[in-house]
Amino acid sequence: MSLPAIGIIGAINECVTLFRWAKSAISSLHSRWSGSQEQSLQDGVLLLESGLQRLRDTLPAMYDLINKAEWRSHEENVTKLLPNLKDAVYEAEDLLDEFTWYKMKVQVEGNASQSPFTDFYDTIIQGSFNKLSDVHSRLNLLSSHLENMGIRGVAQRFDKLVRPETTSMPNETKIFGRDKELKQVLGFLNIPTNSKRKRAISSINASTSASASNQVSNESRISAIPVLSIVGIGGVGKTTLAQHITNHQRVKSHFELIIWVCVSDDFDIKRLTKEVIQSCNGKEATSDNLDALQRALINHVDKKRLFIVLDDMWDDAMKENGQCWKRFCAPFRSVQEGSVMLVTTRCPTVDEGVRTMDPAILEGLKDELFWNFFKLCAFGSESSRNDPELESIGRKIIPKLKGSPLAAKTLGRMLSTDLQASHWNSILEHELWELSQQETDILPAIRLSFMYLPFHLKQCFSFCAVYPKLRLQI
Repeated sequence: MSLPAIGIIGAINECVTLFRWAKSAISSLHSRWSGSQEQSLQDGVLLLESGLQRLRDTLPAMYDLINKAEWRSHEENVTKLLPNLKDAVYEAEDLLDEFTWYKMKVQVEGNASQSPFTDFYDTIIQGSFNKLSDVHSRLNLLSSHLENMGIRGVAQRFDKLVRPETTSMPNETKIFGRDKELKQVLGFLNIPTNSKRKRAISSINASTSASASNQVSNESRISAIPVLSIVGIGGVGKTTLAQHITNHQRVKSHFELIIWVCVSDDFDIKRLTKEVIQSCNGKEATSDNLDALQRALINHVDKKRLFIVLDDMWDDAMKENGQCWKRFCAPFRSVQEGSVMLVTTRCPTVDEGVRTMDPAILEGLKDELFWNFFKLCAFGSESSRNDPELESIGRKIIPKLKGSPLAAKTLGRMLSTDLQASHWNSILEHELWELSQQETDILPAIRLSFMYLPFHLKQCFSFCAVYPKLRLQI
């Protein structure tokens, strides 16, 4: 059971105590009313209690509906309805808080004193029943509309339209400030600096010596493929670094087979296995039988020195207590020693669950390196021969971006469309999330991190975002 649902049930239980007191107070003060008035009051209390019980049954389902609708929030119809449903749920929670407050007031001021009951009668019985009915009506109407759109059955992952597929081809011709990380990863891959020359020598020997050929083909296999992870927040450059590693000449010379698979938040073993097979032979695998697919994959990777990149892995990979991950990796036991799997992820649970060696941690770009990258994005050049006034404004924008390369690209593109100081100042003074952005820009890129938060933490996130100083720390 989710934390919000537990909190709601706890609040309802507190309200039950309140209604017991109300019924007792009505009976103890019966001399103030006629028999019909007393009965009317008791009926009002019963109706309120019944309404709150219905709310107990409804709200947990509304939390689930909101969670599922957020995965489709890029659709226009859902975008219009979702804020209204959230508003109705928050109103219901406020109403429950109000009942809880009166329960505490009764405990403090006395179980049967007139003052708290008068307040209870005026505010709750006379006013809150109408509020409760309105909330129920709104919840029913909005949830009905969303369910008619098929929200209940939606898979909790983003459409490919929202999460573009990555490839091994670098989008950026130059990589900034990652020399240390690049050297670290190449070291983890155990690639000799003169691997190209060794391979050439090996080829010569293979053509002149049958025994040498047999020695190469019989190199020891491994019990499990080593896994190296590149870890960092969204937009920090994990994919870009992986692309440059994949296309590094030493990597291409060292490994017989290089494969790139974009995983994203859909860790489907059959889909991924099919994509690996297609990378090997260029043909689409048609079978839907996992055993047949894995046997076909073994034939392609058997005795080969393999480098495989699994880009943008999420917690979905760790489902079934990690058994899905183990099933996916099973065919790679037949690869040659020296093979490596590289995983990029922003999820600590994925990093801890898959890596077999220390991870490469990617943080934001620092100081002048980040400034040079920002200038390239905003001016199209790292040159110092740019407008001094614009450079001054750019220097003030830089701290807002927290070293994020994707943020620099997003803001840089916006700035480059108009090289006027007034335009740059307007962006400097704007909140980043209020700026118009494309589907692959910085906020959509980190949105998936928000989507994987539990519902109660999403509410906490929204609450903190109201306060400017807290926003800077989120």
